[in-house]
Amino acid sequence: MTYCIRPFAGIALLLAGLLTACSSDQIEHIKNGKKIARDLENMTVKRILPVDLLRATRWAGDSLTRHADRELRCVLMEKLQAGGVAAALPYCRPETYASVDSLESVLQATAQRRSARPRNPANQAALPPVDLAPDTTRRVARRNAEVFMYQRPIVLTDAFCLRCHGEVGKDISSADYALIRKQYPQDQATGYQLGQVMGVWHLTLLRPGVAEFYTMKTRKIMKPRKKLF
Repeated sequence: MTYCIRPFAGIALLLAGLLTACSSDQIEHIKNGKKIARDLENMTVKRILPVDLLRATRWAGDSLTRHADRELRCVLMEKLQAGGVAAALPYCRPETYASVDSLESVLQATAQRRSARPRNPANQAALPPVDLAPDTTRRVARRNAEVFMYQRPIVLTDAFCLRCHGEVGKDISSADYALIRKQYPQDQATGYQLGQVMGVWHLTLLRPGVAEFYTMKTRKIMKPRKKLF
């Protein structure tokens, strides 16, 4: 009698024989096998859906603007302590900081700050009125296949900002206000109180930068094991 073994059945029998012949103490595990598997998974090309790109636009916008706000806070506090409003006034433009510019390059983004009551009139005309309206939520949109938009409000949350943007005669001294008006004759950025919206961060981001940020944000990274002893 002749027996015919199907190809897959033959492979199954071969594997069964190998497993039977090897005891558990004879099996050599691959060093760093879990890490290798995780790295291979991270290298796998993933399909990014339109909803994922919008989510990544929000993540990227939050990361860039929060970093810019932190840098602005540190720089202004240092300058105000060192030389008052005169020293701080030229640095109230975080979108021009080198570290912010570096993030813009990575994200392929252009960051702007706009207000309905700007200090510099050039910061008022660049956006349509709908984008200038104060709000308390972020706005994320896809303008076309390659361009995304992010916007969130700029809220006056630090008391030291009142030295340049508060009420004249109360928060801003006459001498400091004269200095501000000398540099910005059409200044409108005074009279604010804590908690008020002063304007918006407005970002334009290109699709490749957004997609790369989504990939990095969702990549699985193995945490190092803690040593018990």
